[in-house]
Amino acid sequence: MIDLNSDLGEGFGIWRLGDDDALLDVVTSANVACGFHAGDPSTMRRVCRQAASTGVAVGAQVSYRDLAGFGRRFIDADPAELADEVLYQIGALDACAKAAGIKVEYVKPHGALYNATVHHDAQAKAVVDGVKAFGDLPVLGLPGSRLLHHAERAGLRPVREAFADRAYTPEATLVPRTQPNAVLTSTDAVVAQVLRLARDGELVAADGTVLKTEVDSICLHGDTPGAVEHARKVREALERAGIPVARFVPR
Repeated sequence: MIDLNSDLGEGFGIWRLGDDDALLDVVTSANVACGFHAGDPSTMRRVCRQAASTGVAVGAQVSYRDLAGFGRRFIDADPAELADEVLYQIGALDACAKAAGIKVEYVKPHGALYNATVHHDAQAKAVVDGVKAFGDLPVLGLPGSRLLHHAERAGLRPVREAFADRAYTPEATLVPRTQPNAVLTSTDAVVAQVLRLARDGELVAADGTVLKTEVDSICLHGDTPGAVEHARKVREALERAGIPVARFVPR
């Protein structure tokens, strides 16, 4: 069984990014922007209402406070302040989720914060501290990351995640977006990467290194060119291969 998640609600005000409604018909978990890198109250409520109607799990996509940079710039945040900002973002989304008759069911960092928590021990622990202050929610992160280490130590469920549309380094981290070919834009390449992950527990790094990995959820970015087509083809391919697609949190 594999969960498919996507970063949604990443518009702001009159600006829209990606097709949230189309992706909510495909994925099983929605990482909803909470206003710090993208998103606003109306967008959050809209995505929560649609997720409730499609049975998709809602998770808080928490970030640095960086609207101008879309949360893709590292910030040397004070750990205590970062923990408070994580708590604040989860609480904001949970209010919108409750208005839709559902609740926030997990947490995933976004962008530069996600990448920082792979190795940055203090920030990884700060994110977990913020989650734990809210409640015992599962935490999505890169396998082997400091984030998942601290989540497990805090008694939270660590959820191992891989990316359908991102290239990997030989160290099993994401190729930085500033480098060429960091994002897979071919639907065939995206589908092939997901099938190899789901069937064989393998990723192929940008240099050809084969990486063994086990994951619980696969992310399909909502802002990647062709995102909806990628998502539909990935789900179809998994189902044809006899691999059940289902949310990792129970209904």
